[in-house]
Amino acid sequence: MELGGYANKVAWVDLSAGKVEYKPIAEDDARKYIGGRGLGVKYVFDNGHTVDPLSPENILCFMNGPLTGSEANMSGRMAVVTKSPLTGTITDSHHGGWSAARLRWAGFDGLVFKGKADKPVYAYIHDDKLELLDASEVWGKGVHDTVKHFKEKYGEKDLTVIAIGPAGENLVKYACWINEDDRASGRGGTGCVGGSKMLKAIVVKAEKKIVKAAAREKWKEAHKKALAEIMDERVVTSPRKGGLSVYGTNVLMNMTNVIGGLPAKNSQFTGWDSAEKVSGEYVNDNILVDNPTCHACPVACKKEVEIKDGPYAGLRMESVEYEPAWSVGTNCGNDDIRVVAKMIDCANDYGFDAIEVGHPLSVWMEASERGYTNGSGKLDWGDGAKMVEAARMIAHREGFGDVLANGANAVAAHFGHPELAMTVKGQGVPAYDPRGIKGMGLGYATSNRGACHLRGYTPAAEVVGNVLGPSTVADPLAWKGKGEMNFIFQNVHAVTDCLDVCKFATFAESLDSFAAQYEAMTGVPCDANHLLKVGERVYNLERHYNNLNGFREGSDTLPKRFTDEPSNYGGSKGHVCELDDMLKEYYDKRGWVNGVVPESKLKELEII
Repeated sequence: MELGGYANKVAWVDLSAGKVEYKPIAEDDARKYIGGRGLGVKYVFDNGHTVDPLSPENILCFMNGPLTGSEANMSGRMAVVTKSPLTGTITDSHHGGWSAARLRWAGFDGLVFKGKADKPVYAYIHDDKLELLDASEVWGKGVHDTVKHFKEKYGEKDLTVIAIGPAGENLVKYACWINEDDRASGRGGTGCVGGSKMLKAIVVKAEKKIVKAAAREKWKEAHKKALAEIMDERVVTSPRKGGLSVYGTNVLMNMTNVIGGLPAKNSQFTGWDSAEKVSGEYVNDNILVDNPTCHACPVACKKEVEIKDGPYAGLRMESVEYEPAWSVGTNCGNDDIRVVAKMIDCANDYGFDAIEVGHPLSVWMEASERGYTNGSGKLDWGDGAKMVEAARMIAHREGFGDVLANGANAVAAHFGHPELAMTVKGQGVPAYDPRGIKGMGLGYATSNRGACHLRGYTPAAEVVGNVLGPSTVADPLAWKGKGEMNFIFQNVHAVTDCLDVCKFATFAESLDSFAAQYEAMTGVPCDANHLLKVGERVYNLERHYNNLNGFREGSDTLPKRFTDEPSNYGGSKGHVCELDDMLKEYYDKRGWVNGVVPESKLKELEII
C-alpha cells in the first residue's frame, strides 16, 4: 500500500499457538474504512458474527488511524474493537494518552489478537516487532501495580502500558483496558475479552518519531488552519479559557442539571439539588492539582486531583470526568467528591468501566428503597463506604459482587424487576436524560454498541451549543429534526473515530479541516462529503453486523422511564422522550427498514 500516514503493518497474534504474523493493510480497506474504529470493525465483521464474545475465536483489535502519531490536534486516540460480552453487539472503545502515538512510532497501525494463551501473557512491542512474554508476575495485580512493574522492568522513558486489572481477569462483563493508569477504553467489556484470552497487558517502548504527511506543504497549511480553530477563544476548546479546558468534561454537570437533563438516583429524577458538589467547578475550586494532557493536545481537559481529608486523604488520581462523576455521584445519590474520586480510582485500578459500574449499584439502591432486595442486603443512596467495598467485590466476583459484575440487567433481573435497569441493548445510559436532551435519547436507542453518548454527540448542539457557543445550536426539548441531526453526528463521529482523533476536536474543527488533513497525510483526494460517506459506511457495517446477530426490528428502544414518566426537574419539567416520532425520521434518513439495513443500502455503500 502506498498511502501516506500508515506504517502499513498490523500484527496478527495467535495466542493459542504463541505466534505473530505481520500483515499489510489492504488498500481497498484503508480507502473505505480509513483506520481506527472503521478498520477494526471491518476485521471483526470479517471474522464472523456468530462467535461467542468470550471464546478464543473472537478477535480483539487495537487500532490506530492515519493521523496517529502526527502533529494533528488531539490525535492521541486508540480504538479497541471486538464483539462485546456485555451487549452481544459489535463494540469499539477508545482511550487517550500516549499509547496510540507510541504504537505508531513503534511501526504498527494495529494489533489483532485471537485465540487463548495457556498461561498469562503480555505483548511487548519494540523495534518493529511484537513478543509474547510471561505475565504470571502481574496476573492478579491491579492496573496501578502492573504499570509500576513494567516501568521498573523497562524504564519509564518512551514507555506505555495498557493493561487489564482483576476485573478483566475475573471476566466482569464491563471490564476494560486502562492505559497509563487512568485512560480507559471503558465501554463494552473489551477488558473482559482480554481476560478471556489470558492477555494481561500491552507494553510499548518507542521513541518519538512524528509521522510525516505525504504532501508536506499541504499539511502545514491544513494543520495551521485546524490549530487556529482549536485555539479560537470563542470555543469550548480554547486552552486555559474555554470551559472544556478550564473545568474538564465535568463542566457539563451544572449545565445539564439546570435544563433538567441530568439523570439522578437511577434516573428517577431529571436533576439533583446537590449536583454542584460533584461538578467541574467544585473540583476546580477544591481538589484540582494539575492539568495533564494527551499526545498533540493543547486543550488539557484531564483534571488531576488530590483528596486532602477523610478516609481517602492522600489519594491523587485523574480524572473526575463528567460521565464517571455522574455515574457514581448523582446517579447513586452521592454528593461526596472524595467518594467520587475514590470510586473512579477503584475503577481504573480494578479495570472496569467507571460509567457502567454506577448502574448495577443504582439498581441495587432503588431496589433497596422499594423493598425489592429479596434478602440480598441493602445499599442506601450515597453510602460511600459500601460503594467502595462493592467495587472490590465486583472486581473479584465475591459474594453479591458476582451478580453486580454481570451488569445492571442481571441485577434488576435478580431482584425480579427488570424495569429498574436503565440500559439499551444491555449497556447503561450515560449522563444525559432523554426527557431533557431528546436527541440523546434517539442516540442511545440507535447506538450500535448499546447506550452511548459518543456515537453521535448531540449534546454538543443541545447543551454545549446553547451555553458555550460553537456553530451548531439546537433546542434540547424539541424532537423534530433530531433524526437528521443524529444521522449527521453519528457519521461525523464515526469518521473521527477512524482517523482516530478526539471527539472534542469536533467542537472546534470543521469537517473541511479534517478532510484537508486526511488528504495531505495520505494523498487521497478528499472533501467533507467523502468523509461523511466513510462515516455512513462504517455505521451501516456495524448495524449490519448487529442485524445478523439478532438485533433487528424493534431493537432500538429506551427504558420506559424515559418515554412514559414525565421529567420532574429543571427546564424539562413535564417532558417525556418522543422516541417513536424521532425513530421514524431517523430511519427515513438512514434508509433503514425499522432498524434493519436493506441489501440495497449495503450495495450503495460498497459494503457488499
